[in-house]
Amino acid sequence: MKTAEIKLTVTLDDNNVPEKIVWTSTDSKGEDAVPVKALMLSVWDPSYKNTMKIDLWTKEMPVDEMKRFFYETLQTMGDTFLRATGEQNIVEDLRDYCAHFAEKMEITR
Repeated sequence: MKTAEIKLTVTLDDNNVPEKIVWTSTDSKGEDAVPVKALMLSVWDPSYKNTMKIDLWTKEMPVDEMKRFFYETLQTMGDTFLRATGEQNIVEDLRDYCAHFAEKMEITR
């Protein structure tokens, strides 16, 4: 059995606001830590049957990039949901909403 590890390192300022976020993985084939401006981590707790989340972004994350980050996250959530459940119809509805979101947020594809 193989084990992989994902490590997130967050550097905070004096007010506990993220200044720097980097991630590494044991599967990254020797690459150094990758700096990122934002992350959304969701994990399912089977005991309580709910989601635990961590949403962080650095001071350097501009609003236009945050809008794009949300758009792309919603799109990939649809991909994941389709692979996990096969629920094509609801994923098509989510895609329609993503198009609406992109239009309202003035995101160019």
